[in-house]
Amino acid sequence: MKRLLRAALAALAALPIPAVAQDYPTKPVRMLVGFSAGGGADTLARIVAGRMGELLGQQIVVENRPGAGGTLAADALAKAAPDGYTTYFADTSILIAPSVYARVTYDPLKSFAPVGGACTLPLAIMANPAVPAQNAAELIALLKAHPGKYSYGSPGFGTVHHLAFELFKSRAGVDVVHVPYKGASPIIPDIVSGQIPLAIMSASPALAQARGGRLRPIGLTSPMKLADAPGWAALADTFPGFDASPRLFLIAPAGTPAAAIAKLNEALKGTLSARDVLDSFVKQGASATYSTPDALGAELAAELAKWSAAAKASGLKAQ
Repeated sequence: MKRLLRAALAALAALPIPAVAQDYPTKPVRMLVGFSAGGGADTLARIVAGRMGELLGQQIVVENRPGAGGTLAADALAKAAPDGYTTYFADTSILIAPSVYARVTYDPLKSFAPVGGACTLPLAIMANPAVPAQNAAELIALLKAHPGKYSYGSPGFGTVHHLAFELFKSRAGVDVVHVPYKGASPIIPDIVSGQIPLAIMSASPALAQARGGRLRPIGLTSPMKLADAPGWAALADTFPGFDASPRLFLIAPAGTPAAAIAKLNEALKGTLSARDVLDSFVKQGASATYSTPDALGAELAAELAKWSAAAKASGLKAQ
Protein backbone atom coordinates (compact mmCIF):
# COMPACT_ATOMS: atom_id res chain seq x y z
CA MET A 1 0.00 0.00 0.00
CA LYS A 2 2.85 2.36 0.85
CA ARG A 3 4.49 1.65 -2.50
CA LEU A 4 1.18 2.29 -4.27
CA LEU A 5 0.70 5.55 -2.36
CA ARG A 6 4.20 6.74 -3.22
CA ALA A 7 3.63 5.85 -6.86
CA ALA A 8 0.33 7.74 -6.91
CA LEU A 9 1.91 10.82 -5.36
CA ALA A 10 4.78 10.69 -7.84
CA ALA A 11 2.30 10.46 -10.70
CA LEU A 12 0.39 13.47 -9.42
CA ALA A 13 3.60 15.45 -9.08
CA ALA A 14 4.43 14.68 -12.69
CA LEU A 15 1.13 16.07 -13.99
CA PRO A 16 1.39 19.38 -15.88
CA ILE A 17 0.54 22.65 -14.14
CA PRO A 18 -3.05 23.67 -14.95
CA ALA A 19 -3.26 25.33 -18.36
CA VAL A 20 -4.73 28.57 -17.04
CA ALA A 21 -1.59 29.14 -14.96
CA GLN A 22 0.95 27.89 -17.50
CA ASP A 23 -0.35 28.30 -21.03
CA TYR A 24 -3.32 30.68 -20.77
CA PRO A 25 -4.78 31.68 -23.12
CA THR A 26 -4.93 28.67 -25.43
CA LYS A 27 -7.96 29.87 -27.42
CA PRO A 28 -9.67 33.16 -28.36
CA VAL A 29 -11.02 35.34 -25.53
CA ARG A 30 -14.43 37.03 -25.70
CA MET A 31 -14.67 40.71 -24.83
CA LEU A 32 -18.28 41.76 -24.25
CA VAL A 33 -19.39 45.34 -24.92
CA GLY A 34 -22.69 46.62 -23.54
CA PHE A 35 -23.45 48.89 -26.46
CA SER A 36 -24.04 48.51 -30.19
CA ALA A 37 -21.23 48.57 -32.74
CA GLY A 38 -20.03 52.00 -33.79
CA GLY A 39 -20.40 53.80 -30.46
CA GLY A 40 -17.58 55.23 -28.37
CA ALA A 41 -17.25 52.26 -26.01
CA ASP A 42 -17.29 49.81 -28.92
CA THR A 43 -14.61 51.72 -30.84
CA LEU A 44 -12.32 51.85 -27.82
CA ALA A 45 -12.94 48.18 -27.02
CA ARG A 46 -11.83 47.19 -30.51
CA ILE A 47 -8.65 49.26 -30.20
CA VAL A 48 -7.85 47.59 -26.87
CA ALA A 49 -8.86 44.10 -28.02
CA GLY A 50 -6.65 44.25 -31.09
CA ARG A 51 -3.45 45.08 -29.20
CA MET A 52 -4.21 42.87 -26.19
CA GLY A 53 -4.75 39.95 -28.55
CA GLU A 54 -1.32 40.50 -30.07
CA LEU A 55 0.30 40.58 -26.63
CA LEU A 56 -1.56 37.48 -25.42
CA GLY A 57 -0.95 35.52 -28.61
CA GLN A 58 -4.67 34.83 -29.02
CA GLN A 59 -7.44 36.75 -30.74
CA ILE A 60 -9.79 38.76 -28.53
CA VAL A 61 -13.23 38.72 -30.12
CA VAL A 62 -15.46 41.72 -29.39
CA GLU A 63 -19.08 40.70 -28.86
CA ASN A 64 -21.75 43.41 -28.65
CA ARG A 65 -24.57 42.84 -26.13
CA PRO A 66 -26.46 46.16 -26.26
CA GLY A 67 -29.45 47.11 -24.17
CA ALA A 68 -30.67 47.89 -20.66
CA GLY A 69 -27.83 50.25 -19.82
CA GLY A 70 -25.12 47.64 -20.23
CA THR A 71 -26.82 45.25 -17.82
CA LEU A 72 -27.48 42.61 -20.49
CA ALA A 73 -23.76 42.27 -21.05
CA ALA A 74 -23.11 42.38 -17.30
CA ASP A 75 -25.63 39.59 -16.76
CA ALA A 76 -23.97 37.52 -19.48
CA LEU A 77 -20.58 38.04 -17.84
CA ALA A 78 -21.85 37.11 -14.38
CA LYS A 79 -23.22 33.84 -15.80
CA ALA A 80 -20.12 33.03 -17.87
CA ALA A 81 -17.63 30.36 -16.82
CA PRO A 82 -14.87 31.93 -14.68
CA ASP A 83 -12.10 30.48 -16.84
CA GLY A 84 -10.52 33.64 -18.20
CA TYR A 85 -12.12 33.35 -21.64
CA THR A 86 -14.92 35.86 -21.13
CA THR A 87 -14.30 39.51 -20.21
CA TYR A 88 -16.33 42.69 -20.33
CA PHE A 89 -15.08 46.09 -21.51
CA ALA A 90 -17.52 47.75 -19.17
CA ASP A 91 -18.35 51.31 -18.33
CA THR A 92 -19.78 53.25 -15.41
CA SER A 93 -23.34 52.37 -16.48
CA ILE A 94 -23.16 48.98 -14.74
CA LEU A 95 -22.47 50.80 -11.46
CA ILE A 96 -25.45 53.10 -11.98
CA ALA A 97 -27.90 50.34 -12.88
CA PRO A 98 -28.65 49.15 -9.30
CA SER A 99 -29.87 52.67 -8.51
CA VAL A 100 -32.16 53.03 -11.52
CA TYR A 101 -33.47 49.51 -12.16
CA ALA A 102 -35.87 47.77 -9.82
CA ARG A 103 -34.13 44.45 -10.43
CA VAL A 104 -30.51 43.86 -11.41
CA THR A 105 -29.21 40.31 -11.75
CA TYR A 106 -25.67 41.03 -10.60
CA ASP A 107 -23.82 42.72 -7.77
CA PRO A 108 -21.37 45.30 -9.22
CA LEU A 109 -18.72 44.47 -6.62
CA LYS A 110 -19.31 40.77 -5.89
CA SER A 111 -20.20 39.30 -9.28
CA PHE A 112 -17.04 40.38 -11.07
CA ALA A 113 -13.28 40.18 -10.78
CA PRO A 114 -11.53 43.48 -11.61
CA VAL A 115 -8.89 43.20 -14.34
CA GLY A 116 -7.78 46.80 -14.81
CA GLY A 117 -8.80 50.35 -15.64
CA ALA A 118 -8.66 51.42 -19.29
CA CYS A 119 -9.72 55.02 -19.87
CA THR A 120 -12.10 57.88 -19.20
CA LEU A 121 -14.27 59.25 -21.99
CA PRO A 122 -15.94 62.65 -21.83
CA LEU A 123 -19.49 62.81 -23.14
CA ALA A 124 -20.90 65.66 -25.20
CA ILE A 125 -24.35 67.17 -25.45
CA MET A 126 -24.94 67.67 -29.16
CA ALA A 127 -27.66 69.52 -31.07
CA ASN A 128 -29.07 69.28 -34.54
CA PRO A 129 -28.03 72.48 -36.41
CA ALA A 130 -31.71 73.48 -36.64
CA VAL A 131 -31.84 73.95 -32.85
CA PRO A 132 -31.52 77.71 -32.22
CA ALA A 133 -28.81 77.44 -29.57
CA GLN A 134 -25.06 77.77 -30.00
CA ASN A 135 -23.90 76.96 -26.46
CA ALA A 136 -25.05 75.78 -23.05
CA ALA A 137 -26.37 79.18 -21.94
CA GLU A 138 -28.47 79.59 -25.09
CA LEU A 139 -29.74 76.02 -24.85
CA ILE A 140 -30.80 76.50 -21.24
CA ALA A 141 -32.66 79.69 -22.18
CA LEU A 142 -34.38 77.88 -25.06
CA LEU A 143 -35.41 74.93 -22.91
CA LYS A 144 -36.74 77.18 -20.17
CA ALA A 145 -38.80 79.07 -22.73
CA HIS A 146 -40.27 75.81 -24.07
CA PRO A 147 -40.56 73.30 -21.20
CA GLY A 148 -41.21 69.76 -22.37
CA LYS A 149 -41.03 70.65 -26.07
CA TYR A 150 -37.56 69.30 -26.73
CA SER A 151 -36.23 65.76 -26.36
CA TYR A 152 -32.82 64.17 -26.15
CA GLY A 153 -31.54 60.73 -27.06
CA SER A 154 -29.24 58.55 -24.97
CA PRO A 155 -27.87 55.01 -25.45
CA GLY A 156 -30.42 53.73 -22.94
CA PHE A 157 -32.17 54.19 -19.61
CA GLY A 158 -29.75 53.93 -16.73
CA THR A 159 -26.62 54.58 -18.77
CA VAL A 160 -24.08 57.11 -17.58
CA HIS A 161 -25.08 59.19 -20.62
CA HIS A 162 -28.68 59.25 -19.35
CA LEU A 163 -27.74 60.18 -15.81
CA ALA A 164 -25.24 62.82 -16.99
CA PHE A 165 -27.97 64.60 -18.97
CA GLU A 166 -30.37 64.27 -16.05
CA LEU A 167 -27.77 65.95 -13.83
CA PHE A 168 -27.51 68.73 -16.43
CA LYS A 169 -31.32 69.07 -16.38
CA SER A 170 -31.27 69.28 -12.60
CA ARG A 171 -28.53 71.90 -12.49
CA ALA A 172 -30.11 73.94 -15.29
CA GLY A 173 -33.69 73.63 -14.02
CA VAL A 174 -35.06 72.61 -17.42
CA ASP A 175 -37.62 70.08 -18.67
CA VAL A 176 -36.45 67.84 -21.54
CA VAL A 177 -37.98 64.51 -22.62
CA HIS A 178 -35.68 61.49 -22.51
CA VAL A 179 -35.69 59.14 -25.53
CA PRO A 180 -33.75 55.97 -24.66
CA TYR A 181 -32.16 54.04 -27.51
CA LYS A 182 -30.75 50.52 -27.56
CA GLY A 183 -27.13 51.55 -27.89
CA ALA A 184 -25.29 54.57 -29.22
CA SER A 185 -25.13 54.17 -32.99
CA PRO A 186 -28.91 54.33 -33.71
CA ILE A 187 -28.97 57.84 -32.25
CA ILE A 188 -26.77 59.33 -34.97
CA PRO A 189 -29.14 59.09 -37.96
CA ASP A 190 -32.07 60.31 -35.88
CA ILE A 191 -30.40 63.45 -34.55
CA VAL A 192 -28.73 64.22 -37.89
CA SER A 193 -32.11 63.94 -39.65
CA GLY A 194 -33.81 66.03 -36.98
CA GLN A 195 -36.10 63.33 -35.59
CA ILE A 196 -34.64 64.22 -32.19
CA PRO A 197 -33.15 67.67 -31.60
CA LEU A 198 -30.63 66.81 -28.89
CA ALA A 199 -28.48 63.86 -27.83
CA ILE A 200 -25.74 62.97 -25.41
CA MET A 201 -23.00 60.78 -26.83
CA SER A 202 -19.38 59.75 -26.48
CA ALA A 203 -16.75 62.13 -27.74
CA SER A 204 -15.69 60.02 -30.74
CA PRO A 205 -18.98 60.02 -32.69
CA ALA A 206 -19.61 63.59 -31.55
CA LEU A 207 -16.30 64.71 -33.06
CA ALA A 208 -16.98 62.94 -36.33
CA GLN A 209 -20.43 64.48 -36.75
CA ALA A 210 -19.31 67.97 -35.71
CA ARG A 211 -16.42 67.95 -38.20
CA GLY A 212 -18.88 67.25 -40.98
CA GLY A 213 -21.14 70.07 -39.81
CA ARG A 214 -23.98 67.66 -39.15
CA LEU A 215 -24.17 68.34 -35.41
CA ARG A 216 -23.33 71.25 -33.12
CA PRO A 217 -21.47 70.75 -29.81
CA ILE A 218 -23.17 72.29 -26.78
CA GLY A 219 -21.00 71.15 -23.88
CA LEU A 220 -18.74 68.41 -22.52
CA THR A 221 -19.70 66.55 -19.36
CA SER A 222 -16.10 66.60 -18.14
CA PRO A 223 -13.91 69.57 -17.16
CA MET A 224 -11.22 67.86 -19.28
CA LYS A 225 -11.12 69.37 -22.78
CA LEU A 226 -10.66 67.32 -25.93
CA ALA A 227 -7.21 67.33 -27.51
CA ASP A 228 -8.75 67.23 -30.99
CA ALA A 229 -11.35 69.92 -30.20
CA PRO A 230 -9.82 72.29 -27.61
CA GLY A 231 -12.42 74.95 -28.39
CA TRP A 232 -15.34 72.85 -27.19
CA ALA A 233 -16.80 74.24 -23.99
CA ALA A 234 -17.32 72.17 -20.85
CA LEU A 235 -20.55 72.26 -18.85
CA ALA A 236 -18.28 73.00 -15.89
CA ASP A 237 -17.75 76.44 -17.46
CA THR A 238 -21.45 77.09 -16.82
CA PHE A 239 -21.87 74.93 -13.72
CA PRO A 240 -18.62 74.91 -11.71
CA GLY A 241 -17.64 71.41 -10.57
CA PHE A 242 -19.86 69.62 -13.07
CA ASP A 243 -18.22 66.28 -13.93
CA ALA A 244 -20.21 63.31 -15.22
CA SER A 245 -17.98 61.24 -17.45
CA PRO A 246 -17.82 57.47 -17.73
CA ARG A 247 -14.87 55.30 -16.85
CA LEU A 248 -14.17 52.25 -18.99
CA PHE A 249 -12.55 49.20 -17.45
CA LEU A 250 -12.01 45.49 -17.98
CA ILE A 251 -13.65 42.90 -15.70
CA ALA A 252 -14.10 39.13 -15.66
CA PRO A 253 -16.51 36.79 -13.84
CA ALA A 254 -15.94 36.41 -10.11
CA GLY A 255 -13.79 33.39 -9.43
CA THR A 256 -11.63 33.78 -12.52
CA PRO A 257 -8.17 32.35 -11.68
CA ALA A 258 -5.67 34.91 -10.45
CA ALA A 259 -3.17 33.74 -13.06
CA ALA A 260 -5.59 34.60 -15.87
CA ILE A 261 -6.39 37.98 -14.29
CA ALA A 262 -2.67 38.73 -14.02
CA LYS A 263 -2.04 37.88 -17.67
CA LEU A 264 -4.98 39.96 -18.84
CA ASN A 265 -3.84 42.90 -16.73
CA GLU A 266 -0.29 42.60 -18.03
CA ALA A 267 -1.59 42.68 -21.61
CA LEU A 268 -3.84 45.63 -20.78
CA LYS A 269 -0.91 47.53 -19.27
CA GLY A 270 1.19 46.87 -22.36
CA THR A 271 -1.68 47.99 -24.58
CA LEU A 272 -2.13 51.27 -22.72
CA SER A 273 1.62 51.91 -22.90
CA ALA A 274 1.71 51.75 -26.71
CA ARG A 275 2.05 55.13 -28.42
CA ASP A 276 -0.20 54.22 -31.34
CA VAL A 277 -2.93 53.09 -28.95
CA LEU A 278 -2.67 56.32 -26.96
CA ASP A 279 -2.83 58.32 -30.21
CA SER A 280 -5.96 56.39 -31.19
CA PHE A 281 -7.47 57.15 -27.78
CA VAL A 282 -6.87 60.88 -28.31
CA LYS A 283 -8.70 60.71 -31.63
CA GLN A 284 -11.64 59.16 -29.79
CA GLY A 285 -11.54 61.84 -27.09
CA ALA A 286 -10.41 59.34 -24.43
CA SER A 287 -7.62 59.45 -21.85
CA ALA A 288 -5.87 56.25 -20.75
CA THR A 289 -6.26 55.45 -17.05
CA TYR A 290 -4.52 52.12 -16.45
CA SER A 291 -4.88 50.56 -13.00
CA THR A 292 -4.12 47.26 -11.31
CA PRO A 293 -6.91 44.84 -10.35
CA ASP A 294 -6.74 45.89 -6.68
CA ALA A 295 -6.77 49.60 -7.54
CA LEU A 296 -9.70 49.11 -9.92
CA GLY A 297 -11.65 47.28 -7.21
CA ALA A 298 -11.27 50.24 -4.86
CA GLU A 299 -12.18 52.70 -7.61
CA LEU A 300 -15.33 50.78 -8.51
CA ALA A 301 -16.48 50.84 -4.89
CA ALA A 302 -15.98 54.62 -4.76
CA GLU A 303 -17.71 55.15 -8.12
CA LEU A 304 -20.66 53.00 -7.06
CA ALA A 305 -21.22 55.22 -4.02
CA LYS A 306 -20.81 58.40 -6.11
CA TRP A 307 -23.32 57.45 -8.80
CA SER A 308 -25.80 56.04 -6.31
CA ALA A 309 -25.88 59.44 -4.63
CA ALA A 310 -26.14 61.18 -8.01
CA ALA A 311 -29.07 59.01 -9.11
CA LYS A 312 -30.89 59.75 -5.86
CA ALA A 313 -30.23 63.48 -6.17
CA SER A 314 -31.50 63.56 -9.77
CA GLY A 315 -34.78 61.94 -8.77
CA LEU A 316 -34.61 59.00 -11.19
CA LYS A 317 -37.21 56.33 -10.49
CA ALA A 318 -36.32 52.64 -10.61
CA GLN A 319 -37.79 50.82 -13.60
